[in-house]
Amino acid sequence: MQDRIRQLDYLKCVFIVLMIIFHLVYVGDKYPYAKQVVYTFHMPVFLVISGYLANMDKGIGKLARQVKWLLVPYAVMEAGYTYMASLLPIREHIERLTVGVFIDKLLLHPLGPYWYLHTLIVCYLIYYGASRLRQRVGVAGVVCLMGVAFYAADRLLGIVSLHNAMYFMAGAMVRMCGVQFIRAFSPTLLAAVPLALFCIASPEGLDRSTLQGFAMTWLAMSFALAAEPHIGRKARAAAHFIGENTLAILLFSPMFTIITKRFVPLFAFDPTALLYTAVSVAFTIGGSLAVAWVMDRLRLSRWFSGKRLYNAPE
Repeated sequence: MQDRIRQLDYLKCVFIVLMIIFHLVYVGDKYPYAKQVVYTFHMPVFLVISGYLANMDKGIGKLARQVKWLLVPYAVMEAGYTYMASLLPIREHIERLTVGVFIDKLLLHPLGPYWYLHTLIVCYLIYYGASRLRQRVGVAGVVCLMGVAFYAADRLLGIVSLHNAMYFMAGAMVRMCGVQFIRAFSPTLLAAVPLALFCIASPEGLDRSTLQGFAMTWLAMSFALAAEPHIGRKARAAAHFIGENTLAILLFSPMFTIITKRFVPLFAFDPTALLYTAVSVAFTIGGSLAVAWVMDRLRLSRWFSGKRLYNAPE
């Protein structure tokens, strides 16, 4: 897709900010129920968008390059995260890092937010393979083939989570059917009503693997899209800019969220943790974009991701 879909940039901004907020340990501990709610849909939204934007009308060479430039940053950042998890007292702390544990984390069970890139690589490969048969089996056949392959990848190989793959497949189905994203996820502020009812009346369903989780993902996107026209022009421009740079934020945010633990005593006077959250999110986004900008300036990005990491605002 040559022309950017600005609504998707806006959605990516909203949900990457939610990801950062609840990756802040202090906030997650202070508001565990809110964290459970957000974890139900924030990364599924990214998987739906990725499935929708995945263009499989390309040769094997182009696909290989696309996968390569997901694999390189994934391997570098996951390897670094795994090693640091053996040194730092984080929740994903590894007591004893062995070669076997390292390989397991890198190939099968990634730590940190990098599982998303791992899942994306697997989904791209399966989607591409199934889509080669589209002329013979049609859209329904491609969907069935993808479903079987995702099930096998989960249950037999353990390299992807089936429910995560289903969100990717949902986005891919929308694209294959030729439906515009905005029409598939009709914007309406009324989506807030059933979304709130799910959160209040059915807390046991707050999980992305449940049907309620799928419904809440759809409702969260619908509500967020409906809210966009009601924010100011400058706020929309900032959201679009952040949405264009979510890869850099995903890759580098763990470097900064761990530093924000040092900020907690500075905001002890605020029992709501709202000031801490605002400062920490700004620090994490700003730091991540600064790293991407420096890598671009040093011409390291082309070796790391095959392209510029920092998309400067127009």
